[in-house]
Amino acid sequence: MKITLMDTTLRDGEQTQGVSFAPSEKVSLAQALLGRLKVDRIEVASAGVSEGEQKAVKEITSWAAQNGFLERVEVLGFVDVNRSVDWIVGAGGKVINLLAKGSEKHCLTQLRQQPEQHIARIKETIEYAHSKGVDVNVYFEDWSNGYNDKPEYVYNLAEALKDSGVQHFMLPDTLGVMSPSEVKAAISDMVSRFPESKFDFHPHNDYGLATANVIAAVEAGISSIHCTVNCLGERAGNASLAEVTVVLRDKLNVDLNIDEKHIVDISQMVESFSGKFVACNAPVLGTDVFTQTAGIHADGDKKGDLYVTKLSPERFARKRTYALGKLAGKASLEQNLDALGINLNAQDQKKVLEKVIELGDQKQVITADDLPFIISDVLESTGEERVELIDCKMTSSVKGQSSVELSINIDNKPEFAQAQGNGGYDAFTNALDKILQSYPDIHRPHLVDYQVHIPKGGHTNALTEAAITWELENGRKMTTRGVNANQVFAAIYATLRVINSLAK
Repeated sequence: MKITLMDTTLRDGEQTQGVSFAPSEKVSLAQALLGRLKVDRIEVASAGVSEGEQKAVKEITSWAAQNGFLERVEVLGFVDVNRSVDWIVGAGGKVINLLAKGSEKHCLTQLRQQPEQHIARIKETIEYAHSKGVDVNVYFEDWSNGYNDKPEYVYNLAEALKDSGVQHFMLPDTLGVMSPSEVKAAISDMVSRFPESKFDFHPHNDYGLATANVIAAVEAGISSIHCTVNCLGERAGNASLAEVTVVLRDKLNVDLNIDEKHIVDISQMVESFSGKFVACNAPVLGTDVFTQTAGIHADGDKKGDLYVTKLSPERFARKRTYALGKLAGKASLEQNLDALGINLNAQDQKKVLEKVIELGDQKQVITADDLPFIISDVLESTGEERVELIDCKMTSSVKGQSSVELSINIDNKPEFAQAQGNGGYDAFTNALDKILQSYPDIHRPHLVDYQVHIPKGGHTNALTEAAITWELENGRKMTTRGVNANQVFAAIYATLRVINSLAK
């Protein structure tokens, strides 16, 4: 079975609250949708909106003409005989999607026209478009409610236009009110009554049923589906192109032209240009959807891909990952170590896993990029600590010094000091040095280098590694590391590590 997809991100997607694509963004997205993603058709604008909109359409149609895509670029137009058609022709377009009233209530109340008058006006606009060399598709606006309220109106409209040279009759569930059973019954009726006509289905997602309704529409005999990237659209949005693609391929064995390897990168383009970001758990697109969190799942995958499905990340140029946190198990850690090419013995793996779970309990977000820092931190620890951090409270201001209240145990004896400094770490060292004055066998070496490393993931809550190089009394240098989401605390742990390593 062959189904075509029409993407309307650049037209209906702009009806998302707060979304307006710049002309250059529209051109870039149009080129990506047709050239890389291989969408069959795209709807790029509404006629008559603005000069900037027409300029963008001109650039799109110019590029499309040079690359054999011009007949696949469509523009929404209105039943105004020549105005919309002339706008589209002026922009170099060849296809108008004519917005007719698919509901008698709309016809009578909004247009204040009788159905016969509206049909006559539609035919006049179609004839004018054809005279200008423009192909015509017709939207039956609010078809879902129109069909439910008075199906005879919809039948009469389709009957009157079926021999007018219309390429596609578009059936929108404009307000997203239909269920799959309603979609299947209504579209089956339309297809059987007008077997010579091509019908598109244009779903909205107000009840969260857009993708399910697409399945019903295809089973009922629809020939084309409308969707948007990232589910953009008015209110709850349109059907998601990513979801529609995988569901039709995997569940109905539909033949589609879409190149799945570009679904995610084009989704990210739309995120960047629209300022609307998909949820972390959005099917196919979300950052977390190919991440296994439970240790038992990682174990099953390691032993035999037990939790791998047909919906694999490799289809979309992505990779499966295994979360590190309080739910992580041995297999989760091993999967991440394998990916990084790191080998640890069983004892060291146990230490690292304990640290990962400890950080997870503290609600730290741990990524594979953090893992080398954690390993370094854990393996440098001797487990024998004369000096133990109990608490460290610090305050800072832009124009003043930082203050620290430091609580530590030395040989299980509680000690406390307050100090100020030029920054949180400087204040900490001043407070620590106050306490260590009473312990002549414990001292802080001279600091010769202090570096902070943040993993390449670049998240604001990423773990930070502080690597501090010290000069010891014999002239030898020693580097210790500390890991924490707060870079000052990472430096504090690195400092306590060197003190404990010398205070045997």
